[in-house]
Amino acid sequence: MLRSKVLVQEADFDVSTEVRWLREGLPEIGAVATFIGTVRDMNENSMVRAMTLEHYPGMTEKALENILKVADSRFEISSAMIIHRVGPLYPEDQIVFAAATSAHRQQAFLACEFIMDYLKTEAPFWKKEDTPQGARWVSARDSDDTAMKRWEQDQ
Repeated sequence: MLRSKVLVQEADFDVSTEVRWLREGLPEIGAVATFIGTVRDMNENSMVRAMTLEHYPGMTEKALENILKVADSRFEISSAMIIHRVGPLYPEDQIVFAAATSAHRQQAFLACEFIMDYLKTEAPFWKKEDTPQGARWVSARDSDDTAMKRWEQDQ
């Protein structure tokens, strides 16, 4: 049975606290794989002063929970987590934390990568960047769609 946690929040998160939650009481865990996404100061050749992330409460959490359920069905993981921030964010701020644990590193690495690839393409978030040229909505990247397609081929 997968221990999982999904949080969508404005507040920042503490990585060591979250890793402790992932491991606590699960002595079979031999590997913890994590990914932390942060706000860059440049995107599409423009300076980014700030970013605002929007979402649909309730719908977003369900989508993230589903990503973890699918990861659990595909990989041998003991615990998994997604924390995604919303609201105004600035360069160097943490945006997202994704993690998976397993007895061995390969399953943890694969599950974490899978979670992020699905998160980038399937989660209902919308990003608006504040640039010197004005505000702009960020479009989905072709590279994210390509990354996701490889998981479809693995089924």
